[in-house]
Amino acid sequence: MNDPVLALEGITKTYNPGLPGQVDVLRGVDLTVAAGEVVALVAPSGAGKSTLLHIAGLLDTPDAGHVTLGGENLTGRSDRRRTLARRADVGFIYQFHHLLPEFTALENIALPQLSAGVARKDADERARMLLARVGVDHRADHRPAALSGGEQQRVAFCRALANAPRLLLADEPTGNLDPATSDQVFGTLMALVRDTGLSALIATHNLDLAARMDRTVRLEAGHLT
Repeated sequence: MNDPVLALEGITKTYNPGLPGQVDVLRGVDLTVAAGEVVALVAPSGAGKSTLLHIAGLLDTPDAGHVTLGGENLTGRSDRRRTLARRADVGFIYQFHHLLPEFTALENIALPQLSAGVARKDADERARMLLARVGVDHRADHRPAALSGGEQQRVAFCRALANAPRLLLADEPTGNLDPATSDQVFGTLMALVRDTGLSALIATHNLDLAARMDRTVRLEAGHLT
């Protein structure tokens, strides 16, 4: 059996430890995401889903526990090693697109590749290919302000996949869109994930969207169910 793409073991995270405002956000979380599996993470606001995603994506460190990505236990590794692993293996999508306003759609997708050492011609070619997959290649030369909300988020999807990661982490990826656009854009995201064979952990409040994924886990009182 192949190793899971992501394995979290005994993850704990506390804010303001030892103070009157102490918050035990995560209390021994265990989670695996298999190759090609899409997992929905459902939680009420303030339950710690963003914290869990940040730990899974090596943007934050747990107080205890282990984070294994692609078979490598990255707990306690140097900041440089964690950064390299994150750049190579993890793609992030947030509720708001966070595109760089001064760059075109194509340039926003090419930039992560250039940072990873990809030649400009190759980066542009992959950016155009990804834009075509989500149906907005005709908007490649437009800046974010000239794009609709749905188009902006589709470009953000492409940027997350620019460096061909193993794992996609998404935090309410359609939460900033109206219901009709949300449904369409989520369908685009799922098609893109399936087409590329990605593993994904997607946080959402929308139970209808969660039902379209392979499995749902719930974060309540610091524990996954």
